[in-house]
Amino acid sequence: REHEIRIPSHLTGSLLAVAFLTSFGSSMLYGYNLAVVNSPAVYIKDFYNKTMVRRNGAGLSGETLTLMYSLTVSVFAIGGLLGSLIVGMLVSRFGRKGTVVNTTVLVFIAGSLMGFSRICGSPEMIIFGRFITGIHSGISLSVVPMYLGEIAPKNLRGFLGLVPSIFIGTGVFAAQILGLQELLGKEEHWPLFLSVVVVPTFIQLILLPWFPESPRYLLIEKHNVHATITALKWYRAKCNIQAEIEEMQEEQRSLCSVETLSVWKLLQDDTVRWQVLSVVVINIGMQLSGIDAIWFYTNDIFENAGVPVPEIQYTTAGTGIIEIIAGLIGCFTIEKLGRRPLMIGGFTIMGICSIGITLTLIIQAQISFMRYLSVCCVVGIIAGFCIGPAGVPFLVTAELFKQSHRSAAYIIGGSLNWLSNFTVGFVFPFLQMSAGAYCYLVFAFICLSVAIYVYVVIPETKNKTFMEISRMFSKKEAVLETQGLMHVDQLKLKKMNGYGGMEHASLEFDSSSSVP
Repeated sequence: REHEIRIPSHLTGSLLAVAFLTSFGSSMLYGYNLAVVNSPAVYIKDFYNKTMVRRNGAGLSGETLTLMYSLTVSVFAIGGLLGSLIVGMLVSRFGRKGTVVNTTVLVFIAGSLMGFSRICGSPEMIIFGRFITGIHSGISLSVVPMYLGEIAPKNLRGFLGLVPSIFIGTGVFAAQILGLQELLGKEEHWPLFLSVVVVPTFIQLILLPWFPESPRYLLIEKHNVHATITALKWYRAKCNIQAEIEEMQEEQRSLCSVETLSVWKLLQDDTVRWQVLSVVVINIGMQLSGIDAIWFYTNDIFENAGVPVPEIQYTTAGTGIIEIIAGLIGCFTIEKLGRRPLMIGGFTIMGICSIGITLTLIIQAQISFMRYLSVCCVVGIIAGFCIGPAGVPFLVTAELFKQSHRSAAYIIGGSLNWLSNFTVGFVFPFLQMSAGAYCYLVFAFICLSVAIYVYVVIPETKNKTFMEISRMFSKKEAVLETQGLMHVDQLKLKKMNGYGGMEHASLEFDSSSSVP
């Protein structure tokens, strides 16, 4: 049976269509909403000020206006945190595809609020609309990789799992292009610019319901064998469907006495502590790598490099093309290289380039060509991020856990991701004021530390079933337990206080090694 499970499966039109539809209508909106407020910032602030003059007869002070605009930007992350916290409940109730389809209503509500905010003279509608788009993005960032990871055969899980990250980069690029003065960058167009997100979601809503739910969800959580076979036939061309169902049933049997875990129970489960720690490290590292700070200050760095001010918006848009190209490189090499090399390589490139930015910013006053090296370092950080750290952590979160643990793992990973996102946005300006150019060394340290952690702790999950990955971590746990217990027992013997110690230790080892 082991040989049968390893029969390669091929990429079908159905798999590709679902990956593109879910990413186009959900993941792309995350990237778009990250960048959409940059271009019309002046117009939105002007609208806030004029509205307050009309309401109160007096405009806002500079500090209050900055606070309102900062709230407009950061409330997106607060919504994302809320979305990531409720995703577990949604995927259990509605399924993976069902959650993607049902949450499209949030985009239509948010788009309507932001689109009609100027007509209604309501800044609150923009802020609340941004909050709701954040909730949708928080849900999407977890459920789309989960859905694609479960419908994909194991030899295509990496490829399909990175499709959302390509569309996140595409969303950023779309916001940069549409924000140009020649398109929607004019003052009269900013409400349309904010609300255009409804278009890709509408296309998704029309087409996605025709595709089946995740086969793993249908079999393991809904116990519907007939629907599972139908879904597998829809998503597979040349594969042994019976072998796939047997692999799922093996996982189902291992979970027959285990209910879907809550976040609290997952954190208390010693058998998966290394998986949980790995999800914590890579999700925090993904945001604390400094990528958001780089995106936010790209214009400043380009201005310092001597790029003419009118051309900066086009140069920034050029970095969006780098994001898409780097994402495609990651997507098409992940099944050949594996998850580890893309994460280790991506974080290492980002760490080296962060050190490079520090050096170039310090030296550029004396050596003029260093300014151009700082631009290269910015491009290097963006490329390094999009090759691996942008998408692989979401994919790995799906692969490190069995079905009963997966929803809670995504809640942990997603909430830490958004909290870190908010922290960087809030802390970075103060960090830059206090540390100057040296602030990028903080990001360099974090990136290189995460790269080392991945190299030492996380095994390669390429072409492995979910059960095989679980066993790989169980072996690591057993080895660490054995080493720890031998050390403890030696200490107890030295203290002449080892009565019953060895017996207790062997029981602990048995309980940890009995996990499949």
